[in-house]
Amino acid sequence: MDYSILLKAPLFSGMMFSEIMSVISATPHQIRKYKPGAMISQSGDPVNSFVIVIAGTVKGEMVDFSGRVIKIEDIPASGALASAFIFGSRNSFPVTVVAISETTLMIIKKVDFLKLLKSNDILLTNFLDMISNRSQFLTEKIKFLNFKTIRGKYAQYILQVAGSDKSEIKLTMTQNDLAEYFGVARPSIARVLGELENEGIIITKGKTLKIIDMKRLTELTME
Repeated sequence: MDYSILLKAPLFSGMMFSEIMSVISATPHQIRKYKPGAMISQSGDPVNSFVIVIAGTVKGEMVDFSGRVIKIEDIPASGALASAFIFGSRNSFPVTVVAISETTLMIIKKVDFLKLLKSNDILLTNFLDMISNRSQFLTEKIKFLNFKTIRGKYAQYILQVAGSDKSEIKLTMTQNDLAEYFGVARPSIARVLGELENEGIIITKGKTLKIIDMKRLTELTME
């Protein structure tokens, strides 16, 4: 098993590979493998372990009341599953987790993970950063889901990527990615993109998007 991916894992940020391996060898853990399409956990399942993806990619998705599947995010190797839910009063997976490709997980039971955090200040600090970042990510995701229109969702996405100081951005998500992220059909994304260009709000060329009318784009997030 190649553990070098752990160098990129947020939990081990700032640690040398030899230090990581020393920690891992002293901590009880399991390695599990999943085929593409296999369900790793279902929404509502208990979170009783800290889980790191050490090979492959998984995705988290939700199903709304109409049966529509909404992808929350892809989690590639070095990412962790439901790290913000291992502690607290509601220890259950908020989404269903499915393997996208051949996937290998490292699983550390909660009691062993707690001992691990208590034994190393760097790991404890890194874990606190991780759950804070997860809270911020989920807050942004809630914003997207709460927007009533696809135009509002797309405008918010552009503004989030651009930040406060950019008028030109590189798009890292395809229209298919955005459709899954917003929980809508792909043609809806293409239609909105065309509308915003026709209205002179943005211009796109390949993967480059330029904001022409920042005021109008911001107003769309109120729709």
